[in-house]
Amino acid sequence: MIGEQPPGVGASGDRSMAAGGSIGVAISGDNTRVVILPPDAVHWARTVQAPPEAGYLPGSASGVFVGREDELAGLRAMLTGEGTAAVTQAAVRAIHGLGGVGKSTLALQYAHRYRGEYTLVWWMTAESAESIVRSLSELAMSLCPHWAGAASPDERAAWAMLWLQEHSDWLLIFDNIENPAHLRPYLGTLHRGHHLATSRKATGWHALAPTMALGLLPLEKATDLLCTLVAFPDGTATDHDRDAARELARTLGCLPLALEQAGAYAFQTGTDLDTYRQSLGLVLDEVTEGIDPERTIARIWDHTITAITDRNPLAVTLLTVMAWLAPDDIPRTYLAPLAPTSIALNSALGVLHTYNMVTFTDQKNLNVHRLVQTVLRTRGNPPPGRADAERLIHQAMPSHDGSPAPAEQWQQWLPHITALAESSPPDHMAAAETIMAYRTATDYLHRQGRTVHAVSLLQAILAHAERTLGDTHPATLTSRHQLAYAYKEAGNPERAIPLHETTLAQREQTLGHTHPSTLTSRNGLATAYDDAGDLERAIPLYETTLAQREQTLGHTHPSTLTSRNNLAYAHWKARDLEQAIPLYETTLAQREQVLGHTHPDTLTSRSNLAVAFETAGDLERAIPLYEATLAQREQTLGHTHPSTLTSRGILANAYANAGDLERAIPLYETTLAQREQVLGHTHPDTLTSRSNLAVARAAQRTSSSTCPPDDHTNASTPRPHD
Repeated sequence: MIGEQPPGVGASGDRSMAAGGSIGVAISGDNTRVVILPPDAVHWARTVQAPPEAGYLPGSASGVFVGREDELAGLRAMLTGEGTAAVTQAAVRAIHGLGGVGKSTLALQYAHRYRGEYTLVWWMTAESAESIVRSLSELAMSLCPHWAGAASPDERAAWAMLWLQEHSDWLLIFDNIENPAHLRPYLGTLHRGHHLATSRKATGWHALAPTMALGLLPLEKATDLLCTLVAFPDGTATDHDRDAARELARTLGCLPLALEQAGAYAFQTGTDLDTYRQSLGLVLDEVTEGIDPERTIARIWDHTITAITDRNPLAVTLLTVMAWLAPDDIPRTYLAPLAPTSIALNSALGVLHTYNMVTFTDQKNLNVHRLVQTVLRTRGNPPPGRADAERLIHQAMPSHDGSPAPAEQWQQWLPHITALAESSPPDHMAAAETIMAYRTATDYLHRQGRTVHAVSLLQAILAHAERTLGDTHPATLTSRHQLAYAYKEAGNPERAIPLHETTLAQREQTLGHTHPSTLTSRNGLATAYDDAGDLERAIPLYETTLAQREQTLGHTHPSTLTSRNNLAYAHWKARDLEQAIPLYETTLAQREQVLGHTHPDTLTSRSNLAVAFETAGDLERAIPLYEATLAQREQTLGHTHPSTLTSRGILANAYANAGDLERAIPLYETTLAQREQVLGHTHPDTLTSRSNLAVARAAQRTSSSTCPPDDHTNASTPRPHD
């Protein structure tokens, strides 16, 4: 895998960026994807208004909402209070707590109760950066279908970001955030509405949002909830009924999900609460955090599954299959092959809904609670439903017939194939067609520049190859190298290095030291060492790889140029400029000859060389290169492309360091304005530009000529990788 990476400023990491104007919008998940929107799309983003009560919520407001009124009022006060306290700071609130405690229910209730206060309410599944982008894509389809229908998912997400920047008084709900850092680009860019997040994670929020720790229900509130759910014949619970409900609530640890499922069971079967509690057996064990949600749900499930089986055995089959898929937006069409008719499918799903095992998001999709999935996956060996789930996901694979598939099919399918890989039981032997589906998903993600999201798929592929082919089979070595690369892209060199070391040793032994695959492994290991800060081991490997590529591929082969750039960069990091500068000069000359003067890789080499010259204190040679690179990036990439902003920022620093503040300050002003537009007012790179401009203006007032080159740190461009 070979390709030059863009400069670091505003172009890497978990960032999402949006900008107006005809240039378009740049957005990113874990990898940067620059999206250029046409002028008509920008026009629609600015002019399209949300219809009354527009938005998407995954269900209606609960008719049974007990015990959370104080939290609901607190949410409202927090969101509206922050919104009025600082115009530029979006109102943000994060709800965290263990699974089944009612975080999503509280967020949904808030959205319904205050829907009239917002121009748009949009619920987003937020387990990953990709799922957030997918939800934004769906927002664009909802608001502007006449344009979005012909656009790609990334273009739609970019359009949605621009729309949110242009309009106000909206509410975004990020449900089930696994990594709080995934919120950072949205909080830093979208300031004209409210953000509400739910998460099981209690940490990682201190720099992002105030949090509300949602605990178990108080015992009396839990008792009220059970009494309401059971709906006693006279409409009022007797003292005996309340005593039975109180004891059952205590047995279930006052966990809302458990209470809801127990109440649904008692109501549907007519079982009184005291009898139901006694049938559960011993009081559930407690762990350090209090109630153990998995054990609680498992004990309830033993009774519920019996009742569901008696009513509709197909419903149990469907539920065991859904346990292995992503919990949200499971298409009914995926489950259809399990039912003899659509009527039978709908009837079985209706039974599951009656027992509170699934919720319907719309006419096409449904959700199952993550805690229910976790419990179901551990019941039996072989685990029930796994084989059917693998078969159904393979059948649903996009392009299964060889024809190109719409992007929407990929976006719908990827969460479920990924969940299938992540949930694979220990020592499970996946079917051959399942591994083929994993590879298909991995290839698609790599083509989209999203290799970081393929880690779980690659782990499953490697485990299968090791088990079926052995450790040293070429296919196993390829799978191991690909997984190591994905770890490195995910910023985890500690996991990448051992895999690269093993792969390199085995390829040297089986293929020889100069085989192209061996050279790829050696370069991969060197970059992993480099990323881990171990230049003493990285540089010798870079040198060896470069020499062998020059010998076997030639001095101007793209892979050779990659190796030379890698080695130059490592020497630059080590501040060995006598080694770095000649290598950068050679790489630039050869890329100009082979690729042309305005190719992105050539521009990267020119910028690298300029940075090296300036590091050496040679501004006379650095500044003309900076100027040429900026002019060419403006021409080829546009004025607001992240690489262009990097070039403009480091040129301003070079002018300032040369004492030429008259030329530095206008560039700082332009860079700041464009970063505010593209990245938002609170993005770290925007803050860097604002600081640089302030220091330059202060230096001008005091006739000082020193301005700290903060952009230099970010301007050192990452190497391309095999």
